[in-house]
Amino acid sequence: MPVWLSDPEYAILRAACGQMMPSGTGGPGAEEAGVADYIDTFLGAFTFDPPRIWAGGPTSGRHGGAAGFADFIPLSRLDELAWRMRIEGSQGVPEREFNGPVIGLQQRYRDGLAALGADFVEVDGKEQRRRLRADDEFRELLWEHCCEGMYGAPEYGGNRDGIGWSYIG
Repeated sequence: MPVWLSDPEYAILRAACGQMMPSGTGGPGAEEAGVADYIDTFLGAFTFDPPRIWAGGPTSGRHGGAAGFADFIPLSRLDELAWRMRIEGSQGVPEREFNGPVIGLQQRYRDGLAALGADFVEVDGKEQRRRLRADDEFRELLWEHCCEGMYGAPEYGGNRDGIGWSYIG
């Protein structure tokens, strides 16, 4: 169940991530690593209390010690403003528009996924790749987040069971 995206948007995101990091190419793909879950959770970071921005610490518990990464750290007022601007954009809020309007990641994903088409999950892989190549800016954003979701700390929603780390040793 998606955190922030709608069910159709989430399905498109999963298919797009699957094209960016396909399964069965000698290692795990985006699907096995939960890359779409990472991206959706990041876009919905402020639906959690505290927001899922900074995992705690000092240890993850994977090699001893407490599982501190599982507890997210509350944000300062300034950190919250900065992260809301990155994720949500300025949305016409005067406090967020001191440098002008900002289009946040949520809107960039909404627009990028919509541009891939409502039928993206039904078309063949060749057509999916063609559509992904049509928007360099969105494809680059998606690639960056796919890499984060594949190889980042599992507490953020991706790299399920450390599968990305296991693959790269």
